[in-house]
Amino acid sequence: MNIGSFFIGDIVFLPMLGAIVSYLIGRKDKKMRDYAVSAFAILEFILLAALFLLSNGAQKQMIFDVHGFCGLGLHFETNGFRIVYGIIAAFMWMMTLLFSQEYFGHYRNRNRYYLFQLITLGATEGVFLSADLYTTFIFFEIMSMASYVWVAQDERKESLRAAATYLAVAVIGGLVMLMGIFMLYQQAGTLTISELHDACQGKNIYAAALCMFVGFAAKAGAFPLHIWLPKAHPVAPAPASALLSGILTKTGIFGVIVISCQILLHDWKWGTFILCVGTLTMVAGAVLAIFSIDFKRTLACSSVSQIGFILVGIGMQGLLGEENALAVRGSFLHMVNHSLFKLLLFMVAGVIYMNLHKLDLNDIRGFGRNKPLLAAVYLCGALGIGGIPLFSGYVSKTLIHESIVEYIVLLREGHMQAGVLGVSDMKIIEWLFLISGGLTVAYMCKLFFAVFIEKNQDAAVQAKYDALNGKYMNKTSAAVLTVCAVIFPVMGSLPHMTMDKIADLGQGFMGLAEHAHEVAYFSFTNLKGGLISIGIGVLLYLLVARKWMMGKNDAGDTFYRNRWPAILDLEDYLYRPVLLTLIPTVAGFFCKILDSVVDVLAKILPLAGGVEAGFFDVITDSIVVFLRKTVYRDAMPPQELDEGNALTYAIGRIGNAIKHLLNVTVRRSNPKKKDYVHATALVFAQFKENTGLIGRSLSYGLILFCLGLCGTLIYLICVLTGLL
Repeated sequence: MNIGSFFIGDIVFLPMLGAIVSYLIGRKDKKMRDYAVSAFAILEFILLAALFLLSNGAQKQMIFDVHGFCGLGLHFETNGFRIVYGIIAAFMWMMTLLFSQEYFGHYRNRNRYYLFQLITLGATEGVFLSADLYTTFIFFEIMSMASYVWVAQDERKESLRAAATYLAVAVIGGLVMLMGIFMLYQQAGTLTISELHDACQGKNIYAAALCMFVGFAAKAGAFPLHIWLPKAHPVAPAPASALLSGILTKTGIFGVIVISCQILLHDWKWGTFILCVGTLTMVAGAVLAIFSIDFKRTLACSSVSQIGFILVGIGMQGLLGEENALAVRGSFLHMVNHSLFKLLLFMVAGVIYMNLHKLDLNDIRGFGRNKPLLAAVYLCGALGIGGIPLFSGYVSKTLIHESIVEYIVLLREGHMQAGVLGVSDMKIIEWLFLISGGLTVAYMCKLFFAVFIEKNQDAAVQAKYDALNGKYMNKTSAAVLTVCAVIFPVMGSLPHMTMDKIADLGQGFMGLAEHAHEVAYFSFTNLKGGLISIGIGVLLYLLVARKWMMGKNDAGDTFYRNRWPAILDLEDYLYRPVLLTLIPTVAGFFCKILDSVVDVLAKILPLAGGVEAGFFDVITDSIVVFLRKTVYRDAMPPQELDEGNALTYAIGRIGNAIKHLLNVTVRRSNPKKKDYVHATALVFAQFKENTGLIGRSLSYGLILFCLGLCGTLIYLICVLTGLL
């Protein structure tokens, strides 16, 4: 085992050790605790960078095993995808923890928050570096349980309710995922990710894949399992929201990639399913985002939509088969982009919230006026996620869009066999992709104009906001936001030098081994899709955000109407009524019916058993009387018999007579010497012994009564213990 392998263990377990150390420090000195937490996050980032170098730019695979843990052991390995996302996770934790020093200045229970922050960091790295699904599941669940504390940090009523929703989705999703892992292991015989593709060949593992997908998709925020994001993000602290949206959702995407690009690689049926789920998620999230007037909830719904874009790319790689280069690279790059976008945008939301403690657009309207740094930082994230050329989001969205176009061309030319989706269906999906991109532009414009351009309708409030210029965040927070913001124009302006290199690292894990051809990102053909989305976005902003969502109060002041479609709140209108009302009611109804049936049977069965026992008792008595008067009647034998009775003696004598006749005729040369009197006496003795055993046993009616009594007792025990 080389030094790089030991680095893997340090990367996973050092943050967990750091969580305990920083917690103990925090009980004595809170300032030192803040420094310790940041130091552990920085050290984690350094370890990942060192691992990248030791693995020769992620080209050399490294392995680390903990044998015997819970039977199967823990297994970790590195490749380009894993190291890239390990570095991104460490970078995001480092930046959010540095930002948290100012953000949490007036928060309670910071020691608890930082404890679970570092535990979740180690668990998240464990997910990305896991070499088998058993290890993935263990760290996935640790991550889910530890991050629950982030959502509940404020301990307000809405925070606790959102945290309960988050936990319910995590637990239910985890149980369904575990069922899928059991099914997969039973069929494939292995959970090692690199072995699953070959192990699953020729086997129907769709049921197992679907169960695992439910668990991973719930964490990713895919529709219709996205319900925790719009609830958790508005109440969670902004640094926690940045991590929940930017990196924890990607652990779910990691699982979807394992299923789609390792187990079911190039499976067009599975690819179609993922594409449909991704399209629904992409559109639903964007629609919810444009209707929201809460800054962080808009970003949360935006995360749902962007996860949809990623799933569309993953679905396309399944449909395109060997021609999946654009889809693979676009999906991976959009994962990277979205992580960094939400890191920056949620920290911008954090700056607003730590100054105003409000997030409603009507309340924070005008806060960003005359704050050029904050405006520039927000614009970098907004232009990036909107897919504007020269920003990194344009590159990844263009690759995914072009993969859709490529598939349509292949279908038209007959080079690709049409599955469930034909050319017309794919054209609809392409336009939904472009419209969703336009919605992204529209809701990011809505936030920008509301916060940074428009004035607050209350002049005194606006004056208060203007007075904060230069004093709304400290230098550390400003530096953190600036570093994060600069990434997007640099990557977007130099895509071949930056983004293509990142895509090269991740494509192998996603089923693309060959080097992809260079894409002319800024050709008119590729620019056309982005420009169409931008045009749609401007139109939607003017018609929806500026017209339909704006209203006037009695004083003539404009305000943003809350157009949030409550009917699309699946938690309140679907999941809670079904899980907490409908299912218990239906189950209770059937249990009541079953209980009534059992009560009736408990009354009828003894009566029926008695009647039946009486009937058979009469039959038995009749048979006994008949036998006593025929076969077993008292008769004087012709002589004293040593064995048998008169009947057996008579039958035996007849048999001996027949035997004698045959011996003097047919069997003269081979006469038979068997004594049939003795033989029939033996048969009678056996019959007598059997009937004697029955006679000595309980009567048939008593047996039935005992069986009924036992059944009744078993039922009562089950009812009392809650088994029924």
